Amino acid sequence: MKLLPLLVFLFSLVSIHETIIVVAVPPVSSPISSPISDSMTAFSPGIQVGSEEHKKMDPPKKMFIALILACSSLGAIISSLCCLWIYYRKNSPKSKKNDAKSSDAEKGNRLAPFFGKFKSIRTVSKEGDASFMDYKILEKATSKFHQGNILGEGGFGCVYKAQFDDGSYAAVKKLDCASHDAEKEFENEVDLLCKFKHSNIISLLGYSSDNETRFIVYELMQNGSLETQLHGPSHGSSLTWQRRMKIALDTARGLEYLHEHCSPPVIHRDLKSSNILLDSDFNAKLSDFGLAVTDAAQNKNNLKLSGTLGYVAPEYLLDGKLTDKSDVYAFGVVLLELLLGRKPVEKLAPAQCQSIVTWAMPQLTDRSKLPNIVDPVIRNTIDLKHLYQVGCCCSCAMCAARTKLSSIDN
Repeated sequence: MKLLPLLVFLFSLVSIHETIIVVAVPPVSSPISSPISDSMTAFSPGIQVGSEEHKKMDPPKKMFIALILACSSLGAIISSLCCLWIYYRKNSPKSKKNDAKSSDAEKGNRLAPFFGKFKSIRTVSKEGDASFMDYKILEKATSKFHQGNILGEGGFGCVYKAQFDDGSYAAVKKLDCASHDAEKEFENEVDLLCKFKHSNIISLLGYSSDNETRFIVYELMQNGSLETQLHGPSHGSSLTWQRRMKIALDTARGLEYLHEHCSPPVIHRDLKSSNILLDSDFNAKLSDFGLAVTDAAQNKNNLKLSGTLGYVAPEYLLDGKLTDKSDVYAFGVVLLELLLGRKPVEKLAPAQCQSIVTWAMPQLTDRSKLPNIVDPVIRNTIDLKHLYQVGCCCSCAMCAARTKLSSIDN
């Protein structure tokens, strides 16, 4: 046992002092005693073994010596007990837990400059300030990130549904930030969401960190993503024509805010149906700003090509030219999804795919063909005049001289 060395040490201290006490007691004089010189006696009073003075030592002196030795023994015992207490404290489970917390804090030191930026920043969330949240709280709220709580999956991780002790709900994005790109996207998204204030932008509730894993906590959007609603098991059955147009307007207003009301302007760079989230009333909000850039930053930095197949504008794909028109093109693809109920890219054969833009563009401006390509779920509920207007909006979003989103909104 680990306590054994300390117990042996304590016992040895007590034994030593007992020996001292025994030696201090005057021994009985032997019948045969060696003569001791007077000079030796004069200079060594402590070894006057055969002297009468030592045999007849005064009781007060004996008590004084015994008291000193007793105090020394008591001090040694107290010191040993203190050593035992310190040893116990250091090796107790609670102490180890505190050491682990301290270690985690040290691991998070490299993020301190980043997290420090948000201490005084308020978000648009009605729940209050976005703040650093304890990882243990998120772990408990998601049932240790159980697969049954997964709401969606992305490039660097999953989004989980979380239920907190007070009965409130949230969505928690769990990011594996072992790579530099993932870490950069995490910091970029939290940084931007703390600045945004718009009803069609997802609200940030908090963020957290655990070793190389990062967490972003958002408001929960009960109806999931537009992609799930359109291309999931329900195949758009919950999306009436009016709801689809409301979703399109909400998306356009969110992008308009990024392009025309943020300073500097922000380019989303990854707009798609899976990044448009719907609340309980099917109000749409833009999410996933990990790849977003400010207009000023994208001119200075050498940005690598990013985006999702089927949503990337031709000029950005071919020569890397990134402007807010890249977002407008992606918005046009989302409009086509809402109108036609088709995916942005569909597989025709094992090695052959077709873009919704390539397939639909020749038919969008043909009044005789347009009604036939509309999503069957809404085909009989659309006014033809409105249908042609939406078709024109799609065409405007796809052409080289793309209109501003404020014009589409109007």
